Amino acid sequence: MTIESIDIEKSLRRVEALLKAEKELSPALISAVEMILLVVKLLINKLGLNSKNSSKPPSSDPNREKKKNLNTGRKPGGQKGHEGATLTQDENPDEIKEIKMDRRTLPRGENFTPDGWESRQVVDIRISRYVTEYRAEILKNDLGKKITVPFPKGVDRFVQYGASVKADAVYMSMYQLIPYDRLREHFADQFEIPLSSGTLFSFNQEAAKKLEAFESLAKHKLAVSDLIHADETGININGKLHWLHNASNEDWTWLEPHVKRGKEAMDAIGVLPEFQGILVHDHWKPYFQYESLHSLCNAHHLRELTRAFEQDGMNWAKTMGSFLSDLNEEVEKLGGEFNEQEDRIWRLKYQ
Repeated sequence: MTIESIDIEKSLRRVEALLKAEKELSPALISAVEMILLVVKLLINKLGLNSKNSSKPPSSDPNREKKKNLNTGRKPGGQKGHEGATLTQDENPDEIKEIKMDRRTLPRGENFTPDGWESRQVVDIRISRYVTEYRAEILKNDLGKKITVPFPKGVDRFVQYGASVKADAVYMSMYQLIPYDRLREHFADQFEIPLSSGTLFSFNQEAAKKLEAFESLAKHKLAVSDLIHADETGININGKLHWLHNASNEDWTWLEPHVKRGKEAMDAIGVLPEFQGILVHDHWKPYFQYESLHSLCNAHHLRELTRAFEQDGMNWAKTMGSFLSDLNEEVEKLGGEFNEQEDRIWRLKYQ
């Protein structure tokens, strides 16, 4: 590594050579200098870590190389075979506005009769507050006794928020990750509906309670599946570090936060203890405590191989990294699976 035109590795090697050649130094001084050199090497190695050669996330790697948009020669817009989202006319429009011909603009002396329509549609949205008032009829007999018709299920208060308000708030909070204060502004500005942070929180709690059955189903489906991916990442909850644990496959995903990162949290969540299939992960030790067939993540392999080549000078690591990238590209070309012959060829290349 070179810093301000100084070759750090070369300088360290020179110091080590001088230290080895000097016979009159005391053992204590030699040990102290060796310790200083070790610390320098560790710090230099840390300086060279980035999102390509370590588990460092790209967000914490401001000096990472940005990918440039390559000129592919393609025309702008959707490419051939791309499934687009073309706007089409609706068979049942919400409103129809007929545009009548101004007969005064027709040529004189000619007779015109109606012959159908040419239609065009404008797709729009209506952002507005919508209030439904339920009026329960009250009956009274000759003796003054009153009977009131029951209100529909769920209409329990003098005034309350409807299901669409709750659904929209939960969707924007939990899926679009919009903070409570900005949600409050959105509902106030767009709909003239006042919502407090406590109310928004209660909407999310109500949704979570209704999803308890889904939690059990998702965890069960993952636990009995043939393959799942597992990972964990740090998150902030009320100013404290928690770990968001993930287990997923093509059909199911479960995310759950926990104050712990390791096996204690994984056991409490309850997916991995019951799982017997192929577990794909990043080689973190707690995963190996489960009786599964372990498959290690090649994205992490590539980062470690990059580091081994760039910082440790291991040429074999560069070759292995290129092999894994080529292998992945070839598998994708063939639809995700090798035939017997291709499988044999690539195994020989690996060996």
